Amino acid sequence: MAKNLDNLFSLDGKVVLITGGTGFLGQHFTKALRQAGATVIVTDITPDTTIKMDVSDKRSVQQGFLQAIKQHGHIDVIVNNAAIDPKFDKLADKNNQLFENYPEELLQQSLAVNLRGYVFVAQEAIKHMLKQGCGNIINISSIYGLAGPDQRIYPSGTQKPVDYAITKGGVVMLTKYLATTYGSKNIRANTLSFGGVLKGHDQEFQKKYGDRVPLGRLANPEEVGPPLVFLASDASAYMTGANLIIDGGWTAW
Repeated sequence: MAKNLDNLFSLDGKVVLITGGTGFLGQHFTKALRQAGATVIVTDITPDTTIKMDVSDKRSVQQGFLQAIKQHGHIDVIVNNAAIDPKFDKLADKNNQLFENYPEELLQQSLAVNLRGYVFVAQEAIKHMLKQGCGNIINISSIYGLAGPDQRIYPSGTQKPVDYAITKGGVVMLTKYLATTYGSKNIRANTLSFGGVLKGHDQEFQKKYGDRVPLGRLANPEEVGPPLVFLASDASAYMTGANLIIDGGWTAW
């Protein structure tokens, strides 16, 4: 029986596991998923989670999935969200490590979390989804996985660092790999790429960013959840390998 439009966007009965669920975006993602009716398994390295999981540690990922499946029986949707994202808001450390002197340890840390961690989570998800005969993986990326950063908008003497860009670009290709490899197994994979999201940025940065964006502003935090709900729902049932870009038009120039 065909579903009506409301049912297509509903997540009632779906179990969603999100990594990095206690972070800034993770909290907004979790709120939107729950409002749409999903049971959300929040994983993170912080204590206040449903399941503690360090995505850079394959054993931790494996144990987290075993615990989640033991508790809920199945997982319908994975949101691969945990990431290191150097910030420039007023509460953040400034990123004054320039590319030509960028430390190897910071590069390795980002590769371990932002790329290797996404692969570890996807591997465990695929193992489970192959057994149940279906599944949906959503990888969270960024406009800087698609276009080079505009360093002019950041404070003088700082840079959005290279590790963020190259790992987020890798996430986009991971999605395509999963989509073409497992589509025949009824497993979907899509990317959700965001531009900047407002989080305590000063007025100067907001103006510089807004001047760079057709819609003239950063995204509001409440705007990040609905696109995720769409990709998690049956409304996107014929989408796989896609990159849904939520950036106010940044990449349209």
